[in-house]
Amino acid sequence: MTKRTSAKYKIDRRMGENIWGRPKSPVNRREYGPGQHGQRRKGKMSDFGTQLRAKQKLKGYYGDLTEKQFRRIYAEAERLRGDTGEALIGLLERRLDAVVYRAKFVPTVFAARQFVNHGHVLVNGKRVNIPSYQVKEGDVIEVREKSKQMELVMAAQQSAERDTPEYLEVDGSKLTARFIRTPSLSDVPYPVQMEPNLVVEFYAKN
Repeated sequence: MTKRTSAKYKIDRRMGENIWGRPKSPVNRREYGPGQHGQRRKGKMSDFGTQLRAKQKLKGYYGDLTEKQFRRIYAEAERLRGDTGEALIGLLERRLDAVVYRAKFVPTVFAARQFVNHGHVLVNGKRVNIPSYQVKEGDVIEVREKSKQMELVMAAQQSAERDTPEYLEVDGSKLTARFIRTPSLSDVPYPVQMEPNLVVEFYAKN
């Protein structure tokens, strides 16, 4: 297990929110942040701090992407027509690891990244092992036949923690999912409020 994966609940505590909506999150029990200074009283956050927090929360939600990865996705969103914040969400949700997570093939977005990396996923019948691969509308994503009996796959399918969104057409019995359309912010079932407009403001000023 990687350091980033094992520390996923620290992200929750740092944000002060249960960003994946999981029952085991320490935020459900502790209202203060991680580390020796976590219990200090917090003053009012500056505009910069609010924007930075919004960026860290969104970045953390998708498996704690590196700043380089996230900045690259943001730059692509900026090039697209329309609202940059909405485009950013669309690009993040089109990542193959995000689709695997949304389809409930695995229990967490961290597991989704590893699952794709290890070659357990097919896109339109071809193996793809790049978590950042951008899925297109109409693409069919499926778990390889040899991987369908894996314990984490079966556990994810039985979990009642979350539902699959409407922009995916999922067949749980066959472990396949069709990506119907690129979602907007309001379509995405985030357990907490995401504010891509603040992320846009952050990058516009920094």
